[in-house]
Amino acid sequence: MKQSALRARYRRIVGFFARVTASFIWWEIILRRLGLGRLADRTRTRRNARTAARFRVLAISMGGLMIKVGQFLSARLDVLPVEITDELSGLQDQVPPEEFAAIHEVALAELELPLAEHFAWFDEEPLAAASLGQVHRARLKDADAADLGYADVVVKVQRPHIQQVIEVDLAALRRVAGWLTHYRPVASRADVRGLVEEFATTTLAEVDYLAEASNAETFATNFADDVRVSVPRVVWELTARRVLTLEDVSAIRIGDHDAISAAGIDRGEVATVLADTYLQQIFVDGFFHADPHPGNLFVTPQPGAAPGEPAWRLTFIDFGMVGRVPDTLREGLTEALIAVGTRDGARLVHSMQTLDVLLPGADLALIERATLQVFERFGGMSMNQLRGIDHAEMMRFGLQFRDLMLEMPFQLPQNLLMLGRSIGILSGMCTGLDPDFNIWGTITPYAEELVAEEGGSTARRVLTEAGKIAVVALGLPGRTDRVLTMAERGELTLGTPLLTRQVRRLERTIRRTNGILVFAAVLVAGALVTGADPLLGRWLMILSVVPLLWTMMTGRGGPHGR
Repeated sequence: MKQSALRARYRRIVGFFARVTASFIWWEIILRRLGLGRLADRTRTRRNARTAARFRVLAISMGGLMIKVGQFLSARLDVLPVEITDELSGLQDQVPPEEFAAIHEVALAELELPLAEHFAWFDEEPLAAASLGQVHRARLKDADAADLGYADVVVKVQRPHIQQVIEVDLAALRRVAGWLTHYRPVASRADVRGLVEEFATTTLAEVDYLAEASNAETFATNFADDVRVSVPRVVWELTARRVLTLEDVSAIRIGDHDAISAAGIDRGEVATVLADTYLQQIFVDGFFHADPHPGNLFVTPQPGAAPGEPAWRLTFIDFGMVGRVPDTLREGLTEALIAVGTRDGARLVHSMQTLDVLLPGADLALIERATLQVFERFGGMSMNQLRGIDHAEMMRFGLQFRDLMLEMPFQLPQNLLMLGRSIGILSGMCTGLDPDFNIWGTITPYAEELVAEEGGSTARRVLTEAGKIAVVALGLPGRTDRVLTMAERGELTLGTPLLTRQVRRLERTIRRTNGILVFAAVLVAGALVTGADPLLGRWLMILSVVPLLWTMMTGRGGPHGR
């Protein structure tokens, strides 16, 4: 690929994000410092949606990593507003296919012989074309088919020059990440440079097809005893770093709800099995499929299944993106799962601390109260029921915990990024399969098993109302002792955060008003004397910038500054 084309690509990506950054500075910093924050607030949702739509167009036209960046951003609900994530959520990794001659050259370089020497038939029309590679159907030669027990395969071939494109795209993203580290609301919630490096690591792993083949076999081994799950077998003799050959397991896409129903398969059962498999992947195997979008999952009917065997199987494909859950992370996730399953707010807050999900200084007591209210009001509801909740009910909840809603003291650590994205996609698929799918019905039995494994009868009693009362009663002596100790040491204080914020906001308003008045006075004076003394007039207008800058730099701006 020509260097001029790569440089133009870099400039286009950086230029887009530079324009977005400039727009953000103007609307969210400069106008707010000048006391025009309400104007920025009124137009923010529309501006964000327009920016996301423009990025969507850019991503589709450029391919490369940009589509994956859009998919990545659509999962960042902790950092980005919902109008952006919604606009990007439907971004599919589908781009125009590469010319077959170019694909054949890559395959020839990797397999060392023409495709006709390896396959009895090879379809030149791609089955699917993505940003990093494309997939073709093929048929093995008779001898190979006899040895392996199947003939139909799919061959995934990497796009030519994709490594160069990835390097350029990552260089542009690292440049943009450097800018974002200077914006505290983003930097405080995420290690932006770390996220880019995590994204880079994941992407580079995706273009190593030998690693993907190994991932598929690891997944198959983990589910070897589960007759409900299947994984395509790898043809290792026809697999290399840029070419991957797998058994063709095409069946009903999990997103084709009508076809699933037409096959006589209970969609609610499919949703339950899908959720079950992810509980095992996360909490047992510590190894999970990190890209569970509808194109990577099939529902495979099993006609003539023997008694006791399932009438269908859940088939996973495309293991280029996988995640691993280290023991320390798994412990925190297990704690969180038990807390949700047992409706234990204190335990859930503790698990959030263990997982490093809470920002420093978060009000733990307030979060615990909000969590308990969520369990009490919404626990046990299906997603369909949650969507039907009265708007006034949600408003009352929001007003009750308005400080928490304003602060949003949560972050998504780097090691939870892929897992959070996978769970988000998984939730949407389960609800699509069955609008009445109730995740509580899946989590609660699993949580009960984990509680039983803990061997703690007290923890298990939390599952009942009597258990809740017992836990609170058991905690009272310790809490009383801590309060008395703080009082004796003179450390017990009563905070008035709302009053403090109002006073500080008033101080900032006064400083901004004074600065704006001085700026306007000097600017108008310069304009008035320009006719009589152009030199003095120009100097006065130039000097008016000083109080303007002072106004912009005074205090902490932003909608939630304190």
